Amino acid sequence: MRTFVHLVLLACAIAVAVGAFLPVVGDIAPGDVALVDLRDGFPTGFTVEQIENQAVVFYRSMTVLLLVAAALLLIAALAGSRTAGWAGVLVGIGALAVFGWRLDDRIGDVVRDNYDTLLGGRWGLYLAGGGLIVALLALLVPKERPTV
Repeated sequence: MRTFVHLVLLACAIAVAVGAFLPVVGDIAPGDVALVDLRDGFPTGFTVEQIENQAVVFYRSMTVLLLVAAALLLIAALAGSRTAGWAGVLVGIGALAVFGWRLDDRIGDVVRDNYDTLLGGRWGLYLAGGGLIVALLALLVPKERPTV
């Protein structure tokens, strides 16, 4: 990989790792979302307040998926492994996409009606999502050609 791709992936890994601990939608942080909720969906009748007040063990929360994505991006940045980079991007974007899908399934009307307050200033979403998108674009940069 090119040198600037390594640096960009390092910055993206840091952004995703920091974004894993900040609110994503409203006051819902990735640590408030259980992996079971991502798999099965939120229970019927759940509100935003109930989701953000869930007591989820750290290793069973969405934070773990985002930290795995950040670790894979860090490995890609340090070792130059495009495979690790693509795996990190897929894990991270997959976690955020499934969260958005499950959230829209249960409380999509609330988010659409109050998007200016629920999505405004949510640095977890901006850092994690933006870092993953920039990492995706950085991984699309072609490899260096060997000099002869």
